[in-house]
Amino acid sequence: MTDRTAPDLARSDMLQRPPHGAATRATTKPLIVTPTFVSRSDDSPLERRPRDPGSNVGRDGRSAMRPDRHPEAVALEPDPNLAFEHWDAYWRKVHGPKFAYAEPGTQNDRVLRYDQVHRVASGPSSGFRPPYRAMVEAEGRLVSDPAARVPAYRRPSFDGFAYIAYAETDDIAAVLGQEQYAARIVADERTAFRMVTREVAREYILIPSARHRDPVSLVKIHRRRAHLSRTAFQEAWLGAQADLVCAQKATARYVRRYAQLHPFGSTQADPEGSRIDGISVLSFDSLNDVEDYLVTPDHAVIEAAENALADPETSEFWTAINYSVINRLMPELATDR
Repeated sequence: MTDRTAPDLARSDMLQRPPHGAATRATTKPLIVTPTFVSRSDDSPLERRPRDPGSNVGRDGRSAMRPDRHPEAVALEPDPNLAFEHWDAYWRKVHGPKFAYAEPGTQNDRVLRYDQVHRVASGPSSGFRPPYRAMVEAEGRLVSDPAARVPAYRRPSFDGFAYIAYAETDDIAAVLGQEQYAARIVADERTAFRMVTREVAREYILIPSARHRDPVSLVKIHRRRAHLSRTAFQEAWLGAQADLVCAQKATARYVRRYAQLHPFGSTQADPEGSRIDGISVLSFDSLNDVEDYLVTPDHAVIEAAENALADPETSEFWTAINYSVINRLMPELATDR
């Protein structure tokens, strides 16, 4: 094991997960998760993407009121050409270690797991599904005027989500109520994000991960059909729908982890997050495995049953790169249900 006192690991989030840190709290009990969906700080017009009060700040510490007119006012990255990649790097390499670090007098050991799930535009999404086909003319030749035929891009609602797990609901306030989190981590969120959701959910792990280092996640955001209550939706989803997913041969072949997050409350007013009735997180070894899974007849069966419960017009899915920042839960076990 790597020396925990090595200078290059001082204050590093590597100390919060194996192999550098200990992980001993395996459980079959549903954990409490804050599935915090985020949209990045950027210069999108306010009518295109919501913004939390006080977020998307400029270097003066105040919200950029018209970022589309004054992109230079956004603190994180004034150059729109670099904005996405700078944000992507900042969230993982700056914000992640800040969250994992415990200031003197602060404790974060009630955070059992914290994954950053970064949406990747080149991965499968409900707005651009596989299989991907060559763009050809009627006679089968590739088009000669590609610049005139660039497909429109449909951006998902969010750029990723912070997947943070606790043992009990009270642990959330115990951690986030400390000054480090209530003041300085929140200040960092307002710099990095224009909006975050504040829902609280129960986590049910249907297929546990062997190592919980799976690199790719397929994230499905479910919004229930109008005739279903949230309770009825979640009961059917955790019962027959989960059994259907697990029974498919394609699931056994491609899926390395399968979890359902069942929202039941929020830490504060959350108009965007409150519209989410469930979240599926399926993990894979590669982006190609996600593509291959989504085109199987087995997934078509899964999706047909899913669409009977969730509205496909308001639900969405996208693919993400997964980073483990904190993990005190090894081995991962299937949840009792």
